[in-house]
Amino acid sequence: MTRVAFYGSSLLSSYWNGAATYYRGIIKAMAGHGFDVTFHEPDAFDRQSHRDIEVPDWARVNVWPATPEGLSEAAARAAEADIVVKASGVGYADDQILTQVMAAARPDALRVFWDVDAPATLAAMQGNPDDALRRMLPELDLVLTYGGGDPVIEAYRALGARDCIPIYNALDPDTHHPAPPQERFQADLGFLANRLPDREARVAEFFLRPAFALPERRFILGGSGWQQEQMPGNVRCIGHVGTADHNAFNCTPRAVLNVARDSMAATGFSPATRVFEAAGAGGCLITDYWEGIELFLRPDEEVLVARDGQDVADLLCNLPAERFAVIGDNARRRVLAEHTYDRRAEQLREVLQQARSRHRAPQSEVAL
Repeated sequence: MTRVAFYGSSLLSSYWNGAATYYRGIIKAMAGHGFDVTFHEPDAFDRQSHRDIEVPDWARVNVWPATPEGLSEAAARAAEADIVVKASGVGYADDQILTQVMAAARPDALRVFWDVDAPATLAAMQGNPDDALRRMLPELDLVLTYGGGDPVIEAYRALGARDCIPIYNALDPDTHHPAPPQERFQADLGFLANRLPDREARVAEFFLRPAFALPERRFILGGSGWQQEQMPGNVRCIGHVGTADHNAFNCTPRAVLNVARDSMAATGFSPATRVFEAAGAGGCLITDYWEGIELFLRPDEEVLVARDGQDVADLLCNLPAERFAVIGDNARRRVLAEHTYDRRAEQLREVLQQARSRHRAPQSEVAL
């Protein structure tokens, strides 16, 4: 077994942690391909009191105190691993985690940065020549991202990365699948996302604008940070939705909406986890346009694409009811055939094998 020390925001909680289902999907699939993963997450932002899952049988989890002493002890455990991964967006002491875990890694270990928000990370590095990650990039063996395509790959290489490979979001069919509808999620359009500054303008355009334009239609908004009093009367805010309820949320409304964050929409090739979760549940997805969508789902056949809020309103008003169900079924078949985490883990295994062969430090033979 190849031992992996993975330092990220949280595996156990999706609370203010949109990457949770991505981590779960890829790490569970990695376990099936010979990787023994220990996920190191800080006890921060009240996530541990909002756990969606307990420690699974496909990973070990080390929850460490969000203190300098806790960080030091957690970072020292990087020395146990054959592959050391630091993910972006931990939210607590990211720069210190990066420097300490990579310093603790054995000389023969593969050192990887895994970026789950590449446009934001790249913007920070490009704007600050003294950025901790930017300084360390040439010393790392590999950068992985969960999206971004060629623009992100080229930007990382320009900043000194040895290599950058996207490992895209995908579907875990054991976790996201069709489920019975629930009355509390009944709506014409559902949208599930935490409130973030670089998403608000696009949410206003693609979700609130059609809600204002269609007062007779019902809209449901899930996620943390939204305030009911700031919404039109036909929008119902329901707060944080745990992952156990995502399938019903995706299956119950007539359609569900995906809205990219500003930076990811600008970069393209960045399908959010909800794209595959909704498709896996057989939900009909309406997404804002971003470059590369056709690599994952075929527009008008497996996903509905909107250029603005008026497009969303037109789809809700003009598309026959049976078409929503057909599009959802088509999307589910496509992601099951081509976009599962098991397929991503196969790709990851090959990528890590190649990185191992290029590894310049003295190394022991670790079978991947």
